[in-house]
Amino acid sequence: MAKVALIGATAGLVGLAALALGYQAGRTTGLVASAPDTTAVTASTTDRVEIEGIVRNYLINNPEVMLEVQTALNTKQEAAQKEASTQVIGENKDKIFQSSNDAVFGNPKGDVTIVEFFDYNCGYCKKALPDMDALLQSDPNLRFVMKEFPILGADSTRAHMVAKAFKAVMPEKYLEFHRDLLGGEGRATEASAMAIAVRLGASEAQIREKMNSPEISQSFRDTYDLANSLSITGTPSYVVGTEVVPGALGADALAERISHIRNK
Repeated sequence: MAKVALIGATAGLVGLAALALGYQAGRTTGLVASAPDTTAVTASTTDRVEIEGIVRNYLINNPEVMLEVQTALNTKQEAAQKEASTQVIGENKDKIFQSSNDAVFGNPKGDVTIVEFFDYNCGYCKKALPDMDALLQSDPNLRFVMKEFPILGADSTRAHMVAKAFKAVMPEKYLEFHRDLLGGEGRATEASAMAIAVRLGASEAQIREKMNSPEISQSFRDTYDLANSLSITGTPSYVVGTEVVPGALGADALAERISHIRNK
């Protein structure tokens, strides 16, 4: 990634050099138009070589400039992405925070909501499970919305279909199901998810029938559309307030963001 960043920075500086060359060429062209002279071509070539040499020597003697340019570019891109995400969140509040397709843990009427996009086979999501439990235990006014976002292959898709069906059939036990499947060892599959569902009292026949429901397929499409609009490409990813936060931050970092929202 560092090499890519440096290449990007170098390309930007080379672009500046090209602008300088273009400007100089424009001046030379003007001279040719007004007074054709074969020496103009030689002058233009000389100017180009000189400018390229200046740029090259400057970059060699000041390589930190490339990092400064890349840092400035990253900052600008992050600010633009944050602004775009804030707009998308504002335009899709109900779909993000109030969708009936999603499970809600904690206080349904809590004053702060955290939305988590997760995959049952995501290792970082597994590590983030205790963070969610810790926050819910310590904060009685927290509302946690879980958006099932299977992106890690067919096993994930089938496991999440079982989960969606189980939530529809036995919503009162979904949190227990969720903890067992996400917190379990090994890969989450349709078989492992179904085993948990049956152990918790669900009928396999009923679960399988519900898995074919068009509402379940539509709920996944809705989540994918939202993730695409928010530029979410990995799990876990959170929506906290008006901000998209990628990665497993940990309970303390999430608690700080929650506190910030309440103190606004």
